Amino acid sequence: MTRRSTTPWLVPALIGSAAALGASALFAVVSAREAERRTPPIGDFMTVDGVRMHYIVRGHGQPLVLIHGNGTMIQDFLVSGIVDELAKRYRVIIFDRPGYGYSSRPRGLWTPRAHATLYEKALERLGVSNAVVLGHSWGSLVAIALALQAPSLVRSLVLASGYYYPTLRADVILASPPAIPGIGDVLRYTVSPLVGRALMPGMIKGMFAPARVPERFDREFPKEMMLRPLQLRASAEDAALMTPVTVELQAHYRELKLPVVIIAGADDQIADVGRQSERLHHALPQSEFIVVPGMGHMIHHLAPKQVVQAIDRAFEMARGDRV
Repeated sequence: MTRRSTTPWLVPALIGSAAALGASALFAVVSAREAERRTPPIGDFMTVDGVRMHYIVRGHGQPLVLIHGNGTMIQDFLVSGIVDELAKRYRVIIFDRPGYGYSSRPRGLWTPRAHATLYEKALERLGVSNAVVLGHSWGSLVAIALALQAPSLVRSLVLASGYYYPTLRADVILASPPAIPGIGDVLRYTVSPLVGRALMPGMIKGMFAPARVPERFDREFPKEMMLRPLQLRASAEDAALMTPVTVELQAHYRELKLPVVIIAGADDQIADVGRQSERLHHALPQSEFIVVPGMGHMIHHLAPKQVVQAIDRAFEMARGDRV
């Protein structure tokens, strides 16, 4: 009797769930294609170790490499306005990190050191040496790893709004499920794009808080690209690795023997300035530390002039270090 009474409810429920998942998957695929139609590639491509990398080069002069953070892409730097200014005197090189924008991301453990190995080979192909490298947020870990692994390539660092020391972070736990093989693949093709769409306004607001989201970012940054399944996986994997990779890297910070400029917003609500940027500054005697009052995590959008000045200062320090 029990089986007869429950089966009529069970079958429609299973069919309904399957239909809902199928519809969500179709929506995710269609939305991703539409996002890419609206935001086509803007740069060139190269393949390094099986990874198809999308990149742009702007301007001429001494090389400057910009490495974006979690969830974003090349346009993060372009929309901030700093590239237009920097390209007047430097050769500015920006890659979509693996899994972001139009760069591929094969399955694997994409630590900052794995990123650095890829960057080293890609920059060698572009004839780059003695570059100043800026990393923002998660990208700051890649910049540090690159300096540690290829000291002849990196002449100085600019570390913006970085996360350098392990802490307990609830946001990492919440953001990590799409990184889990199997269930994560289901999530990012079904539920995650829908949830991400609903949460995105609040997440973006938090990235800029306590300052307001700049009108140019709100208008020009291709937010829909962030919700594509591949980019959701990349973002989740980076979030899941954030604390473990700092455990390994922090043991090597004192090996950095090059000039470093550290810049952060004083009221960054993503990476605590005192526990992260200021602490790293004290660990690196050769570093300079710039704190911008009233500004949040997206410092290159909120204080572009100060970020450009920090980069100029890194070039000056590098020249002095070589004399």
